[in-house]
Order: sequence, then C-alpha cells, then structure tokens
Amino acid sequence: MNHRRILVVEDEPDIAAIVVDYLRHAGYAVEHQSDGRAALHSMLASEPGLTLLDIMLPGLDGLEVLRQARGHTAHPIIMLTARVEEVDRLIGLDLGADDYICKPFSPREVVARVKAVLRRSASQAPSPAPAADAALVLDPLHWQATLHGLPLGLTRREFRLLQVLARQPGRIFSRLQLLDQAYDDTLDVNERAIDSHIKNLRKKLRASNPDGHDWIRSVYGVGFALDL
Repeated sequence: MNHRRILVVEDEPDIAAIVVDYLRHAGYAVEHQSDGRAALHSMLASEPGLTLLDIMLPGLDGLEVLRQARGHTAHPIIMLTARVEEVDRLIGLDLGADDYICKPFSPREVVARVKAVLRRSASQAPSPAPAADAALVLDPLHWQATLHGLPLGLTRREFRLLQVLARQPGRIFSRLQLLDQAYDDTLDVNERAIDSHIKNLRKKLRASNPDGHDWIRSVYGVGFALDL
C-alpha cells in the first residue's frame, strides 16, 4: 500500500478536477476514476493509501463499491455525497466507511479530512496475531470477531470499540478516550453512545461465552477495560 496515493472516485468532472488539484498540491499522488466498477478494480489491483468515494456513480454506486471493497481491503475510505439523509450515513458507516463529507464542500476541508483520517489510520497499528488457541479473535481486514470460534456478529462501530479495548487488555479506557479512538471525529455522537455500544458488546460476548466470563469490566466513574 502506498500511503501517499489517493484514489478519487467522482463522476462530476468539475468537482473531481478541483479535489485532485488540491490533493496534488498537498503532496499526494492522485488517481481519478469516474466509474464504480473501474474504481473497485483499481482498489483491488493496487491498494491506495485512501479512497475518496462518491455515492452516486455509474457502473456500481458508491455503497456497493464500498461493500465489495471491504471484503478485500481495510484501507481508509471517505464517502463523498450530496445525500445527507441519516440512513445513508448509517448504511455507509456500517459497511465500513471511515468518514463522510457532504456536498457542497470546501476542497481545503477535503484535504484536512484526508490528513486526519490518514493520521488516525496510522496510529491504529495492527493488533498482534492471536495465538492459535486464543478465545477472542479479531479480523480487522474483514471487520469480523469470533469468540471460541463463534462469530459475534458485531456492527462496524462495535468492532472498532472492541478492537481498541483488545489492543491493551486490562487497561481502563475512559469514555472520552474510547470516543476519540473508536469513533470517527465527525459523527454526531457523545460519550453516552459508548454505554449503549458496550451494553450490546457485552450481550454478544455473553451469548458466545460458555463459562460466564464477563469480558468487559466497568470501573465506576472511570471507564471500561477488556479482561481476557
């Protein structure tokens, strides 16, 4: 993967030209595709450092490109869209988008978001490979988690939350720390959203846990920790 290579997938020539120009001036190597099928082929043939992906595309729409890409690549993907309905945000993020930028946008904002997502991606180093007999196994490439060999069926947000906790088992994370590390900084969420997702995580972990072990420990007034 070339972390300085950005794939811009946008079928409106004027918008694409401006975004490509600003990214190149920021020092990135930029490839442009205007068709969904061609974009997917490009992602899989040579994984970029980041993809800016429009939703409304000929060939395959952006959400379908995202869905298929996430079966093969975990590189950061930022969605570009004029469709601001909440359902699109939720569908896109559950499929594995790393951020959203709504049209109309400032090209400077696009460059700033690209830099922010790349920084966040670089800071999230891959977890060590699990031992063959590890009870809890996370697969960040496919956004899948298993416990005792059973799939947990996590949403993307639940997976990211569990991934942060699993990187440092036993460490107590505050809600603010989890919010910062497990959520996109542009989402309209607050610290209390952590409680809801922790509750769902606990429920799914218990369902696949034959010994009754409570994997996520709450520390009153402080935060949460993963106890392996």
